Amino acid sequence: MISSKDTVKDALLKAKSKKVYIEGNFVKLLSDTTDDDVRLYLDECKRRDQTNRKKRLAVTKQIQKQNKELEEAAVVNKALLTDLENKMEELETSKKEAEGLRDEALNDLEVMQKKTQFELISIIVKLALGVIAGVGILTTVLYLYILSSGLDSKIIETTWSNLFGILLTNSFSIVGTIMGVKYATEKD
Repeated sequence: MISSKDTVKDALLKAKSKKVYIEGNFVKLLSDTTDDDVRLYLDECKRRDQTNRKKRLAVTKQIQKQNKELEEAAVVNKALLTDLENKMEELETSKKEAEGLRDEALNDLEVMQKKTQFELISIIVKLALGVIAGVGILTTVLYLYILSSGLDSKIIETTWSNLFGILLTNSFSIVGTIMGVKYATEKD
């Protein structure tokens, strides 16, 4: 127990001049006195000590409450993160499936385009060859008719010869152009 009046008086002066009071278990060590100023000072110290303890207890409880809330929020965040990761995996899987379906559709479209091009080329070649063959046959029939009827065939002979040369050249030109277009449109 501290019983020195001077020590208590010094503490009393510090309290009045700088608003500093004794706290904690040290207050219990001070002895009671008959001096009213000292008794008031000690009572003020005890009152301030209790108030400060209550404040510290309230802060501690608030911190504990906040820590508990933070722990609960961390659990919720972890669950949300796990759920988000699962959703991301599902989205990635769906994206890969969609890309596969897109690639398959593009391949099907390309096959259909090539098939259509091939059919169109086939029709053009058949018609061109049909026209060439028709003109050739018609010219030959006309030439044979003129030869068999005994008419002058000099003009028809050169015309027939030139016409067959032109038809032959045009037929190769058409087939070559179509084949060139066909190979030019291929990716490989």
